[in-house]
Amino acid sequence: MRKLDKKWKIVLYGCSGLGLNMLNIIIGTHLCNGLLAEGFSENSEFWTYSNRTLVVVGIWSVMSLLVKILDGLIDIPLSSFTDNLRTRWGRRRPSILLGYIPLLISYVLFLFPLESEATILNTIWFVVLLGIFYCAYTLTMITWYATFAEIVEDENDRMFLSNVKSVCDVAYFSLNFALVPAFVSMGINIRHVALIFLPLALTMLIPLFMIKEPSTKDGIITGQGEVLQERVSFVKSLVFAFKNKRFIYWLCIAAVMNMGLQLFLGGISVFFSNVGDGLNMTFVMASAFVPVPFTLILYNRVVKKKGLKFAYQYILLVFSVGMSLMIFCPLLPKTLQLPYAIMCAVIVSFSIGAFFSITYTIPSQLAAEENERSGVCASSMYFAVQGLFEAISAGIATQVVLVFIRTFRAGGAESGPLVKFLPLIVAGFCMVAFLMAFLLPESIAKLGKEKVSNIK
Repeated sequence: MRKLDKKWKIVLYGCSGLGLNMLNIIIGTHLCNGLLAEGFSENSEFWTYSNRTLVVVGIWSVMSLLVKILDGLIDIPLSSFTDNLRTRWGRRRPSILLGYIPLLISYVLFLFPLESEATILNTIWFVVLLGIFYCAYTLTMITWYATFAEIVEDENDRMFLSNVKSVCDVAYFSLNFALVPAFVSMGINIRHVALIFLPLALTMLIPLFMIKEPSTKDGIITGQGEVLQERVSFVKSLVFAFKNKRFIYWLCIAAVMNMGLQLFLGGISVFFSNVGDGLNMTFVMASAFVPVPFTLILYNRVVKKKGLKFAYQYILLVFSVGMSLMIFCPLLPKTLQLPYAIMCAVIVSFSIGAFFSITYTIPSQLAAEENERSGVCASSMYFAVQGLFEAISAGIATQVVLVFIRTFRAGGAESGPLVKFLPLIVAGFCMVAFLMAFLLPESIAKLGKEKVSNIK
């Protein structure tokens, strides 16, 4: 694959996933939340599809969790598919296109319930569409992530690409947590808001023009410049990922962190809905995401001086402190709630971008090392295995823990009291990851501080 030889090209390429990431968070957070009327105390007629629950809650919770687990499991065979695809146009561009089209179709159909009440038919309809969307999203994005190990020259460019992707993550999260609540507060239903952001999906057309890959009909060119005619089997590529012990331990830590992060992303709108005016969330979340490009600079400096382990524990601790302080927001007078919440959000901003960056840096770096060492082109498998761990942890967090928090009732209260403790629950998961990080292997702990050649 032809390498990106200009910084502006790397920046443009790093922006490719912004649109589909935006659609993913809208469907996974707002649209799935919009199927349930419980938990909203402000603007519920606009945050939900029709101000009523449209799915059978128990069945939806179980089946949507299974879909999230499927989302993680399907990463692995789909990664093998894209790594071994043989076409005259190469393997990456066709794989992106095969996922891109059904993703858009399922996203649009998810906006239209079959019935106006909570029925089994509605529940199955949304579960099936969610499954199609996640499978298509996985194929598209895992193919694009796999190119991170192939389309740049070295570790520095790979780190730069990961940071660009992190800034784009901040951009779509800012759009999500700032503009979406603003639109809803203006009386625009969440389904119409979802359509407003649909054109952003066009950003995924960028790789179709920038990837310059030779035909793979007669074989795939390896990292050593040889033509590999024998396919890297599903089992073989999976073994390469799972036999890397330092990678697997990292995944265990990342899964715990991801549970806290997903609870934050999926439940913060419900938390602020119970604190005060829902519009407050616009300013608070903007305060959490806007500073991230600058906080990433600080994070990278810490990595260079202290290594990845120290920097990672630093951001986990800072995030936990910011979330823990947020628990006091409902106890303050109305006039103080917004400035206090903004202060907490600014503290949290020191961690958010780094959370994203590290999940791109480690798998792409380890995949590139494997490619150079063995000549095996299975870079997407590292992201697939990471995706499996992330999907399971996200499913448990959003479809079990968060649903329980939202629907828990005590003494006839209008909303479950556990919603008000969401920040502490988020901080708890992050602190567990902080403690686990003490046992990170030295090779990962010093990543970024030492040269790649010195990694054991």
